[in-house]
Amino acid sequence: MNAKRNRLLIFGAGVIGSVYALRFAQYGLDVTLLARGKRLEALNKNGLKYNDNGTIRKIPIRTIEKLENDDIYDFVFVPVRYDQAESALTAIKNNRSETIVTLTNTVGYDAWLDIVGDRLLPGFPGAGGDIKDDVLYARFGSEKHQGTFFGEINGRTTERVKELARILETADLPYEIQDNIQAFHVSHAAIAAVNKHFYTNDGMTDLETARSENTLSKVAADIKQNLRLVEQAGIPVIPSETKSMGELPEQDIVTKYRQMLSDSFIIDVKLGKHAVNQKAEILLLDKMLHQKLTARR
Repeated sequence: MNAKRNRLLIFGAGVIGSVYALRFAQYGLDVTLLARGKRLEALNKNGLKYNDNGTIRKIPIRTIEKLENDDIYDFVFVPVRYDQAESALTAIKNNRSETIVTLTNTVGYDAWLDIVGDRLLPGFPGAGGDIKDDVLYARFGSEKHQGTFFGEINGRTTERVKELARILETADLPYEIQDNIQAFHVSHAAIAAVNKHFYTNDGMTDLETARSENTLSKVAADIKQNLRLVEQAGIPVIPSETKSMGELPEQDIVTKYRQMLSDSFIIDVKLGKHAVNQKAEILLLDKMLHQKLTARR
């Protein structure tokens, strides 16, 4: 099957959904973006506006506001926050598309399987960024270990896994098929949950506080502790880059994060508007991660 013949739906026009829709459209794939409210209005009026190395460009994107049950796609991508995943999957439960690719944080799939069954193909996005004044500021990772991760829960390399790989190859996107996608998600959650240290009661810490020894020492200690708990629960820490992070001395992790927070793009991702909107996700992820790891001990 030619990847260009696949009908692709991106269910959600936030940062992740928008950047995948952009990349698919740029490479001529048949992609539709589901959006609502002001975001839908902006997309219909101006197309998808994005930052291209300092130049604001735009590309027309096919949009829908509602997914009908008989509007069938080969792949439905669901790039929503962890705290929104169940409601998003419930909204498309009765749609008859056969493969639903989640692109989000999680520590397990039981609730999702209860909603959409074996149509679920869990994944994780290889992109990040922000949307400012309806302009997408985002980028994909350029290497395999920064690419899109996905895989069947049972670890098999099915035809739909191969087809999704072909779609990503057509869009020139790095990817990695995981034979233990749940271990990947739990390992990543152990790292992502430490972003809770960048939140205040009413928003984000300022950059100086985020880069301080006090804040980053808490981040480093939690990374090492969380990954230790993952291993103690009998879950492999993957990929190797995540495992290596947990083996670093705390001060090296502090230094690594301080360097990251010298990059304006990373600062936006960690402390910008998109990060503010992720607070509920990060706090829920931290809670569910520790519940899962405690239950397995």
